[in-house]
Amino acid sequence: MIEDLDPKDRKILALLQQDASLSAVEIGEKIGLSQAACWRRIQRLENDGYILKKVAVLDPEKLGVGTLVLAHVRLTAQGRAHLDEFSNAIQKLPQVLECFVLMGDQDFFLKIAVRDVYEYERFFFEKLSSLKGVASVTSSMALSRIKYESGIPLYE
Repeated sequence: MIEDLDPKDRKILALLQQDASLSAVEIGEKIGLSQAACWRRIQRLENDGYILKKVAVLDPEKLGVGTLVLAHVRLTAQGRAHLDEFSNAIQKLPQVLECFVLMGDQDFFLKIAVRDVYEYERFFFEKLSSLKGVASVTSSMALSRIKYESGIPLYE
């Protein structure tokens, strides 16, 4: 829980969210810890599950995957088995960057990255809409990104 983190732990997490390539030496210098003490804290934060993984954030435009589609999916039935089956199928689709279970009229919200509208059309007809239990999909294409933040706010 967040209450278990002291101010130095929070600073470590904030720095790693900005740049996961920072070394324990660099982080330690920024927050006033030795390399060894900083490294132990980072290891503890990883072992305790605060740090899930360290990744590089890639530029989708440069990689030719600059079209972002946001899709709401409604299933034919909302039973646990249907939700689990859809969730398992979505895990296997690399175009789906994020998937959320929703309350309300829709069952899932997907963030999908594709090359262009034509690739999304193929993905929609060949993959998404053909998944067992899908009743409807409402899609919106993002025109531009106003804000992108992958970091989690660290409240005190």
